[in-house]
Amino acid sequence: MATPLLVPSQLPYQLPPFAEIRVEHYRPAFTESLSRHNAEIAAIVNNSDSPTWVNTVEALERSGRDLERVMSVFGNLSGTDITDEMEEIAADIYPELSAHMDAIYQNEKLYERLKSVEAPEDTESQRLHDHLLRTFKRKGAELSADYKQRLSEINQRLSTLSEDFGRNLMADTLARAVRFEDAEELKGLPQDRIDVAAAYAKELGEEGFVFPLELPSVQSEQQRLARAEARAALYEAARLRGTESNSATLVEMAQLRAESARLLGFDTHADYVIAEETAKEASAVNDMLRGLVPAINANAAGEHKILAEEAELNGENFTAADWPYWEAKVRQRDFALDDNELRKYFPLDAVLVDGVFAAAHRLYGITVIPRDDLEGYAEGVRVWEVFDDGQEHKLNTGIGLFLTDYFGRPTKRGGAWMSTFMEQSHLLDTRPVVINVMGIARPANGSTPLLSLDELHTVFHEFGHALHGLLSDVRYPTFSGTNVPRDWVEFPSQINENWALDPALVKNYARHVDTGEVIPDELLEAVSKASQFGQGFATAEYVAASIIDLAWHSLTPEEAAKLDSTPEAIAEFEQAALAAAGMDTDAIAPRYRSTYFQHIFAGGYSAGYYSYLWAEALDADGFEWFRENHAATPADDTTGATDTAAADSAAKVSDDAARRAGQQFRDLILSTGASRDFSEVYAKLRGRDKELTPLLVRRGLNTPSV
Repeated sequence: MATPLLVPSQLPYQLPPFAEIRVEHYRPAFTESLSRHNAEIAAIVNNSDSPTWVNTVEALERSGRDLERVMSVFGNLSGTDITDEMEEIAADIYPELSAHMDAIYQNEKLYERLKSVEAPEDTESQRLHDHLLRTFKRKGAELSADYKQRLSEINQRLSTLSEDFGRNLMADTLARAVRFEDAEELKGLPQDRIDVAAAYAKELGEEGFVFPLELPSVQSEQQRLARAEARAALYEAARLRGTESNSATLVEMAQLRAESARLLGFDTHADYVIAEETAKEASAVNDMLRGLVPAINANAAGEHKILAEEAELNGENFTAADWPYWEAKVRQRDFALDDNELRKYFPLDAVLVDGVFAAAHRLYGITVIPRDDLEGYAEGVRVWEVFDDGQEHKLNTGIGLFLTDYFGRPTKRGGAWMSTFMEQSHLLDTRPVVINVMGIARPANGSTPLLSLDELHTVFHEFGHALHGLLSDVRYPTFSGTNVPRDWVEFPSQINENWALDPALVKNYARHVDTGEVIPDELLEAVSKASQFGQGFATAEYVAASIIDLAWHSLTPEEAAKLDSTPEAIAEFEQAALAAAGMDTDAIAPRYRSTYFQHIFAGGYSAGYYSYLWAEALDADGFEWFRENHAATPADDTTGATDTAAADSAAKVSDDAARRAGQQFRDLILSTGASRDFSEVYAKLRGRDKELTPLLVRRGLNTPSV
């Protein structure tokens, strides 16, 4: 079958021709692209010329482009618009892909050629050679034939189980969407959110109101629903996801991962994974997490006391399902912070154009322009072109393309993420095509959504990942953009969140959706004062999930073999892991429980969920560097400039400093991908290794709540 997936796209930046791609194209495209990749590998292995950098390493880097093209489209669209047919293709093709890659990494002749070549003297080539040799070894190149076969069997089975986990979770998440018959049950929600729930029910052919579940344990509307029964309904539905369908799946995955690690010479899967992260050792991660537990417990206990007292004063009991609601009430009481009112200053379109894009322009000298002539793959997906300042804004002359897919759909899996359709590489002469995906509820009247603080930060966070991909400037595709360790990849994204409420930027975009009023200083001050309140809860739920992740993946094969796969046994396993770490979480659920922990069982973060906090330590310390270099406006900035000329002069100095600091961050962090040593580039940026104190201060862990 002729398929547009098997030839480079003629659209700008090789944007996939989505309008031409049909589901029936995928199977023949996979079959042919796998065959082509096999032929390319055979040509390298059977080359009669002596192995050289060009005919071996660079040939390997050039190989598999057709397969990569097919996989990038299928992989992205199977997350954003999954259908039964797409699921069937995934179930068939992913084990085949796993076997295909195992055959490459376990190819003895290819491995010998790689070992025999000498890398050029430049840093990126030297790192690539070391990386490839280490990767081949970690994928089983030095195992015996029997062990290679067993490792490949494990990998294929894990591929199937990962797809099963994600598919089961998505199905159960849709099935457990919470139904309400009467609008009175939704007291506390603004009318626009009630209208969205009614529209979703109508879309499903039902009466009443339907709330689809979000990925974490706590659902965002628990902050606003005034009735305890409604809050409990959301909380309980989220807790039960996957208990019947995913329990046996995740246990088998833990067992197979433990066996695989043993075959490859590691004690546990966590040891295997973290050896390639910047943390280097699982013990270092455990030490960090457990070291924070006493302060987390103290802060969470202080918050619990305050919230329970507020609930009691209002004649209500306080349960785990009620924590978000009473936290919001106390924020409003103590900090004059009304979340419903705050949303009105954060319309998505203004946040994106006048906030996210404006910050990137100020710091990194890039301009983002809509390309309405280019099609996305679904309604509401927009395409943008990104230019460096100084470039003429002619079509197809910029850095790359950026796609935005922000609205939730029944066919879209939960969460938010960045991905690519094309990666930057000088070797391949390719420029990036990057996408950000979220699940924001689209207003029923077609207006732009109003974002919560969490959603605001997520938009900035995911664009931080996008910048990492868009501003990549490397030769080899292996090192491009976000192809870096998990505990480094979150550094650029998390540092980008800091600009969301920076005083130099926020008043550019935060204008009241009805009146056009710029967000008042007193409201920003309330947000700042309230920023540490609730960190006990937020840190506790995150660290609890990280501990559960490490518990599953710190098992030896012998320990894993003894696991029971009943929902009750899994709950006991989680509780035992938390108790062993000293976590006092009776009123705080882990952010993800095992049966719906998509990150680690279907998202590539196994033994790596800790990475968000590890990277936040870099982020908190790194943002202090931005402040020191005047790229960020200090919260207590009082320039005293009263006349227009003085104010303009101060702004010019601030913009110049921001641009210089941003360029340095771009050159050292965003553009280098994995082509440089991570600790070295951070030390060069900061002038020293990272310090933990800024993180503790930010999260209030140095001063427990009382």
